[in-house]
Amino acid sequence: MKTNRVLLFVSIIALLTFSSFTNLNYQDKSKKFIVVLDAGHGGHDSGNLGSGFVEKDIALKIVLEVGAVLSKNPNIKVVYTRDKDVFVDLFKRGQIANKANADLFVSVHCNAHHSSAHGTETFVLGTHRNKTNFEVAKKENSVIFLEDDYKKNYAGFDPNSPESVMSILISQEEYLDQSIQLASLIQKKFTNKLKRNNRGVKQAGFIVLHQTVMPSVLVETGFLTFKEEGAYLNSKKGQHDMSTSIADAILEYKHILDGNMGDYVFEDHVNHDTEVETVIETIADSKPSATNNSNIVFKVQISASSKSLETKSFNFNGLENITKEKAGNLYKYYYGSTSNFEETKILEKEAIQKGYNSCFTVAFKDGKKISVSEALKSKSN
Repeated sequence: MKTNRVLLFVSIIALLTFSSFTNLNYQDKSKKFIVVLDAGHGGHDSGNLGSGFVEKDIALKIVLEVGAVLSKNPNIKVVYTRDKDVFVDLFKRGQIANKANADLFVSVHCNAHHSSAHGTETFVLGTHRNKTNFEVAKKENSVIFLEDDYKKNYAGFDPNSPESVMSILISQEEYLDQSIQLASLIQKKFTNKLKRNNRGVKQAGFIVLHQTVMPSVLVETGFLTFKEEGAYLNSKKGQHDMSTSIADAILEYKHILDGNMGDYVFEDHVNHDTEVETVIETIADSKPSATNNSNIVFKVQISASSKSLETKSFNFNGLENITKEKAGNLYKYYYGSTSNFEETKILEKEAIQKGYNSCFTVAFKDGKKISVSEALKSKSN
C-alpha cells in the first residue's frame, strides 16, 4: 500500500513536470529573467531557534535584501513566496515559482545541530549521500505536518522515509547542471568573499526543491546553534553580507547563462578538507573496466549556456575537441570523448588547467545520456 502511494505521488509530479516544462519551452525569450526568492518557514512555523535566534525572521530579512539588490537590474523580475511573516505551504511555494515561469528558485534557511557545526552549505535536489544530509532534509520537509490536508497535498509522501524521498527526483533531473552551477557560485561567494566556513555543495531530497520545474537551490546560510555564527546571522551586517553574496552569485549565473562564457569561468567551490560532496555520481564503489566499450562514451562537461557557440578552441580557453548538445533551451558543452573511464581523469585535469574548475564527467550510451554509475556497471558486465 505504501509503495502504491509513492508511485501515485511520482506519477502526479511527472505529469505536472511535463506540462510545466512544455510551457517553459514556448515562453517568450524576450521576457525578463525571473527569480523566485523563498524565505524558509514563517508564521506559526518559526524554524529553528538555536541560541535564541529565530530562523524565519533571519531568512526573511536576507531574502528581502537579495530581492532589493536584484530589482535594481531592469532585466530581472523578483517574485517572493512570502514577503512578510506568514506561513506558506511547501507545495504552494513551488506553485508560485511554476506559475511565474521562473528561471531560478532560491530558498534561504538557517541550519541547526547539537554539535559545534558551523558554516554554509548549498543544496540541490538529489539522493542523500549520507545520514547527515538525510537529517537536514527530513528536518526541513517535516514542515508539511504543519499544513492542512498534507496527506492529500503530498499523496502519501513521508519525509521520515528514505523510500519516499528517493521518489522525488524526477522533476529536477533536467535542471541539475544549472542548479549545481548556481550552488557553486553561491558557495564561492560565501567562502572567498566572506571567509565563511565552506561545507560545500550537497544533494538531498527537499520537497520545496522537488516541487519546482526550474534550476533550484536551498541555501543554509549558517548554524544558529553555533552562538558566534548565530549572532552574525542575526545582525544587520551578517544579513547584508549574506544577501549581497547570494545576489552577486545570481547575477554571475545570469551573466554566464546569457552566453558570456569567455568572460568568466567557475572557481573551485569545494573545500576538500571537509566532508562535502561535489554533486557528481558516486563512483567510489564501482570498478570500471579498463577495456573499451564502443557503445559507452565518457565526456567532460565544462559549461552550459543559452547561447550557441562555435566549438572552436578560441571560445573555450584553448581547449580543442569540443562538442555541444542542445537540451531544452540550453546548450551543453563537452570536452573530449573516450570509452575508457580512467582517461576522463586526464581530461578533467586538462579542463581545470584551462579554468573550468567545476567541470565533471558525464556518460552516454548509444548517444543517449546516462548516469556515470550506470555506465560503469555496463562496462564491468
